[in-house]
Amino acid sequence: MTDQPELSAAQRTELELLARGKQEKSRVLREMALPETPEAAHALLLKLGLWTEARTPYADRLHATLLPVTLPVPAFPEEERLDLTHLPAFAIDDEGNKDPDDAVAIEKIGGGLTRLWVHVADVAALIAPDSPLDLEARSRGATLYLPDQTIGMVPDALVEQAGLGLHETSPALSVCLDLNADGNADAVDVVLTTVKVKRLTYSEAQQKLEAGEEPFVTLARLARASQELRESEGALSIDLPEVRVKADEQGAYVTPLPKPEMRLVVQECMTLAGWGAAIFADDNDIPLPFATQDYPTRTVRGDTLPAQWARRKTLARTRFQPSPGPHHGMGLDLYAQVTSPMRRYLDLVVHQQLRAFLAGREPMPSKTMSSHIAQASLNADGTRQAERLSRRHHTLRFIAAQPEREWPAIVIDRRGAQATVLIPELAFDVPISTPAAVGTQFRVKFSDINFSTLSSRARIAENSSQ
Repeated sequence: MTDQPELSAAQRTELELLARGKQEKSRVLREMALPETPEAAHALLLKLGLWTEARTPYADRLHATLLPVTLPVPAFPEEERLDLTHLPAFAIDDEGNKDPDDAVAIEKIGGGLTRLWVHVADVAALIAPDSPLDLEARSRGATLYLPDQTIGMVPDALVEQAGLGLHETSPALSVCLDLNADGNADAVDVVLTTVKVKRLTYSEAQQKLEAGEEPFVTLARLARASQELRESEGALSIDLPEVRVKADEQGAYVTPLPKPEMRLVVQECMTLAGWGAAIFADDNDIPLPFATQDYPTRTVRGDTLPAQWARRKTLARTRFQPSPGPHHGMGLDLYAQVTSPMRRYLDLVVHQQLRAFLAGREPMPSKTMSSHIAQASLNADGTRQAERLSRRHHTLRFIAAQPEREWPAIVIDRRGAQATVLIPELAFDVPISTPAAVGTQFRVKFSDINFSTLSSRARIAENSSQ
């Protein structure tokens, strides 16, 4: 590139630091009459061939660390646990999942009731409040899932030690709900257990459900009843396309995420576990980071993609507070996230509080926990935003690698002359200038893809039906 400036090592470092959000000024950009912004630095690094399109700076800019946790992990303490190894339990996840932290089991108890067990990796047995591992997890807020790498909230060694189904038996903190045929809970409990877990993919579990195998048939029946009950209480069901985005130096790959019934069944079981844990905590005056959500801002009817999109926009943000309150989006009077203590810090706090109560110790006071909620939520926000931007970046790479491809799209929203279209097979939305009404379907082509600004231009393909 003879028309491009030759940069010294120091100048390259200066540009990289600005692009990564690690400094605010750049003499190089100033002398080139370019704006001193991370986006301008990113664009120049790409233009000079110093960065490839595979490079993403968003985690750095949002202060989400890319370094793994290497702190030492203690052994599980010797303590009394309920032995449930006789009860078949299943950790059901996406193929390739490496941090199995929840499993489900069914127990027949008579009286028209079925006991649902949701076992969760007993991470709080290894991470005490304010320990080095706890402080590190709090500083991260959540595991960082990027298309090209995963950076855990806890050490890999802890996942290997505590993950369900990674050993012959596993310690767990288990939530059980005695459910009637209508999906209502007659009783709930939280206990420390030892469980024997088999790992399955969603597709494997779906095959067992379709073959009429237990406990999958019973799990599906309970999940349907529970979802219907929640919907009668105002819960919103939102069904928008989901994809898996993977990337490496060679390219990016976007594949639609299948939604077999067992995926929804597991989600409903996790929701029931959060409801049960919240009831248990409320009954025993245990402060938790209860998840609450206000009423939707308006009612949107219909099951079309535009209706699903509009419905999602009516949802208020979930708030976490030390006292229980309704979660209107879920149709529940109280709720706490409890099933991902290896991946979300506030789930870990729930476990620490429940464990303290079960051991006869005083749980963390509400004021202290509120401070932890604020810190972790702020850090988790950066993590989630870094994930979202990185996914968009690599989705643009996938699109850019196929410049002539036409993508089926649907208008899901519009504001004046500008419409928003959704490409379902990419779960990707983009603005477009068209007078087409919401719900109109056509094919689009992309051009002018800019990785530094995460922007692109979409236009309706020629001969595309409207």
